[in-house]
Amino acid sequence: MESLIAAFWSGNYSPHGYCLFWQPQLVWTHVVADTLIALSYFSIPWALIALVRRRRDLGFDWMFWCFALFILACGMTHLMGIVTLFSPQYGVEALVKLVTAGASLATAALLWVRLPALVRLPSAEKLKEANNELAAMVEQRDAALAELQNEVVQRENVEAALLQAQKLEAVGQLTGGIAHDFNNLLQAIAGNLELIARRPDDADRVIRWTSSALDAVERGRQLTGQLLAFSSKQRLDVKSVRLAELIGGMAGLIERAVAPLSRVRLERIDPVWNVQTDALQLELAVLNLAFNARDAMPEGGVLTISAELRSGKVAADLPPGDYVALTVADTGTGMPPEVRARAVEPFFSTKGVGKGTGMGLSMAFGVMRQSGGTLLIDSEAGRGTAITLVLPLATVPPRRDVQDDAARDERISLSTLKVALVDDDPQVRASLAETLHTAGAMVEEASDGAAGVALVQSKRFDVLVVDFAMPELSGNEVAEQVAAIDAGLPVILITGFADSAKLDAMTSPNVTVLRKPFESQELLRKIRDVARR
Repeated sequence: MESLIAAFWSGNYSPHGYCLFWQPQLVWTHVVADTLIALSYFSIPWALIALVRRRRDLGFDWMFWCFALFILACGMTHLMGIVTLFSPQYGVEALVKLVTAGASLATAALLWVRLPALVRLPSAEKLKEANNELAAMVEQRDAALAELQNEVVQRENVEAALLQAQKLEAVGQLTGGIAHDFNNLLQAIAGNLELIARRPDDADRVIRWTSSALDAVERGRQLTGQLLAFSSKQRLDVKSVRLAELIGGMAGLIERAVAPLSRVRLERIDPVWNVQTDALQLELAVLNLAFNARDAMPEGGVLTISAELRSGKVAADLPPGDYVALTVADTGTGMPPEVRARAVEPFFSTKGVGKGTGMGLSMAFGVMRQSGGTLLIDSEAGRGTAITLVLPLATVPPRRDVQDDAARDERISLSTLKVALVDDDPQVRASLAETLHTAGAMVEEASDGAAGVALVQSKRFDVLVVDFAMPELSGNEVAEQVAAIDAGLPVILITGFADSAKLDAMTSPNVTVLRKPFESQELLRKIRDVARR
């Protein structure tokens, strides 16, 4: 064996060219052919390497590397064929062929092993088919998404309509109590005016009677303001709210909600507790809870409203934190377990047809969730119900509008000012004109919108005071036409109208809104502040 191996390296053999009789045409044919074959073989691995590096998504990249090694070894055998034409390096040629044989065997074995997986690779037609199916699925998904978005918009519209209906239902349930309160207010105003008419020379008593009448007007303004807030369309505006002030401010509404058989007990709420919620929606939620309590106490009872600070994990569906728990508890009939389990479901009601929408608790729960809180129910048949509204403790104090009480007694002079006054109500117009004359203003009046526009066209004024709700030509339309005539004329729009959308649409910087009823000093102050000199 050793002698056989040694024979390969002995160098006693003749070069391969000797076998070709050193005929030039044969020798150079072999040289050129082997050179071309070797160069081709050497170029193929570089092409495979470039393919693998650029298409990293291709599977079986290890097979490309094995094939590249095999082709490279084949190219080396052809180079050795050129060498052995001139030099008998048959031992080196044998080693190169052994490497080539090893690479070819490994590549062939691996190829046969992986052949089933290669066969399963999808064809171009199948890939095109799959791509078409995927495109169809994407189109179906987009259509489903568009349908879902449309359903979401419809649901939001329905929820907004239901919220508005719930507000109006609350106002409707308060009608009797409100009529009673307004009659009392009118009686107070009329009684004091009659006393003033009988004893106009008694200055001290006139001042007292006037103050009493103005107090009645103020109570009426607060009541109408609450009703307009409830009935108007509002988006949820979550911000810091003073809980004690909010509950205290609506105490009258709550008492009317449970009157006449039941009474209300308001426990002290710490004035430093501010909660994160929408003030109007919280008022509506509490008012609806009061209605539910009234219905649960047909023979009368006590409605108790209290609050406490809770910290940590206060409810299963809330993260740990600081919360204020506002509890509205009654001494009524309570709820059995099956009713309590469904109490916050929309449209679920035990009151019977025409006696409720079944949305009160559901909407209160929704407001709590949007505020970052929740609603808890503690009730048992025959032992009353306690509804707890859990609200996040606000981290920032609410904004407060600071008013200077001394401004009520401030003497305001409007001397030299020319005021155009437009109002279709002759009594209101006469009262406003007298107030402006008393302050020293020069006033010219118009009884409708068209006359007001003509008045502004005829003369130059320092300010225009116009009523919002008038027939034919409304106050905002007068303001728009006047702006085209005199762009710099300040306009004060006075209104008791509830259409907040139209009022909000008045975006002109020259227009100021003043809501009725207002004190004369407030009107004079507005005119003084906006009038041009």
